[in-house]
Amino acid sequence: MSLIKKRKNTTDKPLIIAGPCSAETEEQMLETASRIDPDFVQIFRAGIWKPRTKPNSFEGVGEPGLKWLQKVKRQYGFNTAVEVANAKHVELALDNEVDVLWIGARTTVNPFTVQEIADALSGTEKTIVVKNPVNPDLELWIGAVERLSARNIKNIAAIHRGFSTYKKTKYRNNPQWQIAFDFMNRLPEIPILCDPSHICGKRDGIAEVAQLAFNFEYDGLMIETHHNPDCALSDAQQQVSPERLSEILKGLKVRKSDDEDAIYHANLQRLRGEIDETDQSILDAISQRMSISAQIGELKKEHNVAIFQNERWSQIRNQAIEKGAELGLSEEFIDMLLKAIHQESINHQNLIMNQRQLSLE
Repeated sequence: MSLIKKRKNTTDKPLIIAGPCSAETEEQMLETASRIDPDFVQIFRAGIWKPRTKPNSFEGVGEPGLKWLQKVKRQYGFNTAVEVANAKHVELALDNEVDVLWIGARTTVNPFTVQEIADALSGTEKTIVVKNPVNPDLELWIGAVERLSARNIKNIAAIHRGFSTYKKTKYRNNPQWQIAFDFMNRLPEIPILCDPSHICGKRDGIAEVAQLAFNFEYDGLMIETHHNPDCALSDAQQQVSPERLSEILKGLKVRKSDDEDAIYHANLQRLRGEIDETDQSILDAISQRMSISAQIGELKKEHNVAIFQNERWSQIRNQAIEKGAELGLSEEFIDMLLKAIHQESINHQNLIMNQRQLSLE
C-alpha cells in the first residue's frame, strides 16, 4: 500500500514529510524527531548520501545513518524516507527497512541511472518518489516515472522542488509551476508533493510557497527540518526548526476541488500563480536590460557621445511594433511600454553622465 496518496477532498489529511537535509549524528536525528509533531507529520526524512555541487563539502554519513533512521522509527513511530542515487543505495535502504525512497533531482536527469534504480527496485511495494529534474524538462520527469512503472512498481509519487536557473531570482530553484501543472495533467493518478525548502533556498519563504502548493491542489509537502537549523552541515538557510514547522503547518489552508465553484477557484489560483511567475520573469528581464543600458552609458561617457540617439530609438520602436503585431499586441500598448522602458534607460545613462560632471565640479 502506498504511503502517499491522492487527496480526494478537503477532509483528507495532506501528507507531510519532514526531517533534516542530512543525517549528521544520532543525537541530531533523535532530537529532531522528538520535537516534530506526529499530528502533522507522517514521514521522517534524512539525507544519508548527499551529492554536492563541489567536492570537499559534507556529503553525508552514509550507511551508519540508516541505523539512526531505524531508531527514529522505533522510538517515535514515523515512517522513514531517504534519497537513493544508485542500485547500492537501494539495496542498503531496503535492507534497513526504509519505507519511502526518493530519486533526487540530479539523478532524474540521467535516464541510465534511473533505469539502474528501477531495475534494483523491480516489483517493490515500497513507495518510490521522483523529484523533478534539475533542468526544466517535463519529459525527463515523466520518463523517470514510466521507467519505474515498467518495472512493476505500483506505488509512485512525485515531488516538485523547482528548477535551476542561471538568472538570480528570489527563489533558489524557480518553481515554474506550469511544468508541475503539465505533469499533473499528463499523470493525474500520480500524487504530487511540493518541496518549498528547495524552491525557496531560504526559510523565510517556505510558508508562502507551501500555501501556494495547497492552493494548486498538491497532495502534500516535504519540508527540511533540523533541531538547530543554523548549525546544520548542509543547506542551513532553508531548514526550519520543528517548532517553526508546526507553526507553518497550522497556518496553512488545505484546498480541494469538491464542486464546480471550487474547481473555478483552483484553476484561478493556478493561472494567477503563472501570472506571478511571468511578472517576475518580466521584471528580471527589465532589470537585465537596465544593466546593459548602464554599460552603454559608460561607453558613451568614455567616448563623449550623446545619450539619446534618435535613429537607434526609431529602429527599436519599429522592430518592437512589428514583432508585437505578430504576437497579437497592439501598437498603442507596445509604444507605451517601450517609451517607459526607454525613459528608464535614459535615466540610468543620465546618472552615469552626471557622475562625470559632478567629478569635474
